[in-house]
Amino acid sequence: MLIEQAGDWGRIDDDGTVYVRTADGERAVGSWQAGSRQAGLSFYYRKYDELATEVELLEKRLAADAGDAKSVASTAVRLRESLATANVVGDLGALDTRLATVIDTARERQAAHRAAVKEASAKALADKQSLVEEAERLAASTEWKSTGDRFRALVDEWRGIKGGDRRLDNELWKRISTAREEFTRRRGTHFAAMDEQRKVASGKKEKLVKEAEALAESKDWGPAATRFKDLMVQWKAAGPAAKGAEDALWARFRAAQDGFFARRSEVFAERDKEYEGNQQVKEKLLAEAEALDPSGDVDEATRKLREIQERWEAAGKVPREAMGSLEKRMEAVEKRFREVSDKRWRQTDVQSSPLVVRLRESVGKLEKKLEKARAAGRDKDVADAEAALQTQREWLSQAEHG
Repeated sequence: MLIEQAGDWGRIDDDGTVYVRTADGERAVGSWQAGSRQAGLSFYYRKYDELATEVELLEKRLAADAGDAKSVASTAVRLRESLATANVVGDLGALDTRLATVIDTARERQAAHRAAVKEASAKALADKQSLVEEAERLAASTEWKSTGDRFRALVDEWRGIKGGDRRLDNELWKRISTAREEFTRRRGTHFAAMDEQRKVASGKKEKLVKEAEALAESKDWGPAATRFKDLMVQWKAAGPAAKGAEDALWARFRAAQDGFFARRSEVFAERDKEYEGNQQVKEKLLAEAEALDPSGDVDEATRKLREIQERWEAAGKVPREAMGSLEKRMEAVEKRFREVSDKRWRQTDVQSSPLVVRLRESVGKLEKKLEKARAAGRDKDVADAEAALQTQREWLSQAEHG
């Protein structure tokens, strides 16, 4: 087989010179003196076959997308350039064509790789630029916990981005570091100020606790309860105390407050029992007062009401929830008596009015004059007296009824 293939692409002349046939003509590739021409051509064809095997390996590397396209192209160029002086017998033109294809494909791969690298580098740069801009925005944040967590995640994201220009990376990383340091500085300042504020708040709350503990023994229930409310307002306004002290201070304050109000509740409960008895007394007195009728003997009814009112005052306090309704009922009784008294006064005042007195005298005179005129049969005098009498009576009625 080898001798047949070799015979197609080469020959050995009578002096032993070995030739290979190419598209440009024959070219001497060596000399064979050791044996038959067939053996000589087979030897040089095997050397060609070794060269073809190298080309095939390059083709397989490209087909499998294995290896560096740049290395494949470099090897293919070297092999292709060696074809012009290769001491082999075989189809060198076919190898040249195959190597040209390998070189073109490898270079296309190189170009695609460079484009991909460039694109990846541009994307990496854009991603890192985005992280830098975010870091610089976060530098002014006051969300200390979440922003601190985000800075840590941001650094991890930065490390996960591959590619980019080292010089630009260094510049961008410096900006991230500067932003993170600025945030860390501001956070440190903030918490230092908070610690100072907490110390001040601890001092204020310690004073409030001492006052509350002193106030807890007070029996001046109203003012003490009001003061406890003021202390609570001041407690809230003081802000949080130092870490570890807040709960202990609050426990003391709350214990003092609860103790005071518990004592007050016990006292009020005893007092309410007494007040309930007073309420029963006042309800009976109200029933007596509401049964009085001032429209009859108003003086007697008024005297009885005054006696009831004296007993009412002596009965003492009632529970707060009953106070309003009882007072309203007593006020209604008093109002009824005042209305009757006012009406009586107005009537007495009208009867003693000089105008009413004069009108009554005038009516009396006209009535007598009318009687005389009728007795004498003086019709004209009767008519005049009747007209005048009617007018005077109307005036009197108006005067008496206001």
